Amino acid sequence: MNRDSRYLESILHHDIPLTRDMGLKVLDWQAQQLRLQLPLEANVNHKSTMFGGSLYCAAVLAGWGWLHLRLREEGIDDGHIVIQEGQISYPLPVTTDAVAICPAPDAAQWKKFVTMYQRYGRARLTLQTRIVNAGTDEDAVRFTGQYVLHR
Repeated sequence: MNRDSRYLESILHHDIPLTRDMGLKVLDWQAQQLRLQLPLEANVNHKSTMFGGSLYCAAVLAGWGWLHLRLREEGIDDGHIVIQEGQISYPLPVTTDAVAICPAPDAAQWKKFVTMYQRYGRARLTLQTRIVNAGTDEDAVRFTGQYVLHR
């Protein structure tokens, strides 16, 4: 775990205490991609699969965490990130620990977001998160979230 990963995990566990109870861990932040891990044991439902609410939370947090770290890299630290809207689908059950993956949006979308924020003090960014069963690469969850940054 690198310094950015430790930093984000500390922020999440301090500012959103639920993440501690969920057992959420920041796996890594590399090449502008964030990966979080969520253990099945702490998030299991009555069907012995991962609870949909925990998966939704992990998906939202992957996007929030991605945006938090990326803004930090840009030196932007005067804003507040909120989730405005989210859409999720669950094509497969999660039967093991889960890994939430949030990659970077395309460069033009990012540049427009930063420009809007610098000009108006408010901007929206859509991020895609996917969740896989640990050790696989097949999407068990797909999430699209619209995040707002405001001063």
